Amino acid sequence: MKVVQFNRKHPAQGSIEILFNIVRRHMDSAVEVDLFVPRYISQGLFKRLAIMFEVCFHQGDVNHITGDIHFAALLLKKQKTILTVHDCVSVMYARGFKRALLKFFWFTLPIKRVEYVTVVSEKTKDELLALVHFPEERITVIPDCISDRFSYIPKHDFNKEKPRILHVGTTVNKNLIRVCKALNGIDSVLDIVGPLDDAQLQALKENNITYENAVNISEDALIQKYIDADIVVFVSTYEGFGMPILEAQTVGRALLTSNISPMKEVAGNGAFFADPFDVTSIREGFLKIISDDISRETSINNGLKNILKYKPEYIAKEYSKLYQKVYKASK
Repeated sequence: MKVVQFNRKHPAQGSIEILFNIVRRHMDSAVEVDLFVPRYISQGLFKRLAIMFEVCFHQGDVNHITGDIHFAALLLKKQKTILTVHDCVSVMYARGFKRALLKFFWFTLPIKRVEYVTVVSEKTKDELLALVHFPEERITVIPDCISDRFSYIPKHDFNKEKPRILHVGTTVNKNLIRVCKALNGIDSVLDIVGPLDDAQLQALKENNITYENAVNISEDALIQKYIDADIVVFVSTYEGFGMPILEAQTVGRALLTSNISPMKEVAGNGAFFADPFDVTSIREGFLKIISDDISRETSINNGLKNILKYKPEYIAKEYSKLYQKVYKASK
């Protein structure tokens, strides 16, 4: 059985590419998995048409579109094709004609051209079913896995006087402005990964936040930031999954995340939770982590237990079972 995974072309290693690099490394030896990356970035009509034709001429016994370039399914053999949907954010936040266009070409049409769909969370599954008609029994939830490059590094000297707080991501849903407001008056260093816009810079200034900022860093540098952190904050207002949750738990850091789906399910009992839309709730979460040593250590230990079900070998096994199912059904 030859499986071809179709990754989008990306200027850097994005989260989708990193995820499936890990999955391939841990795949069952009985499953041969090839990677195909189109020549073009998914931009404009003609480049997207070129992607569709390229993909069409590189099919395997099982075809797996790993995300983003959903439209690539249109010229593939339906009974041999799997599509992974990471989230529905492009449609959720779009309006009018743009929303209709995205919904039709990224969801409605591609879904008609695949045999199975995988999603990374129950939340994404629910959102997808609200957008398109597709048999629920042919949608499989296979969560993201944690990179095997992350490992437990105990923090023996939690800094209660001036904790270092890691904030990964700066898009609007990552909620940085509310985090800044919540930290007003709490002596800390906010370590931000991602480019800052004018509104975020203003929020940092207005709330007297001591901060550091890094953009386009390597995985090694990101891992070091988790190691250096006392607290990881991930109070996002919208996610398809929430990888920083697993990264924080794997390294063994206190985690403050959102009390909404899918974050609360992904984190299990290994986090402190806050209402991402309520600055006071976020602030109380920070103060609880800083002041309550017993709850903090209990949460970290629970996180180390929680990550076991997100190990790469387990996730790769789930994909392998689905590949074999599609292969047998298409013979």
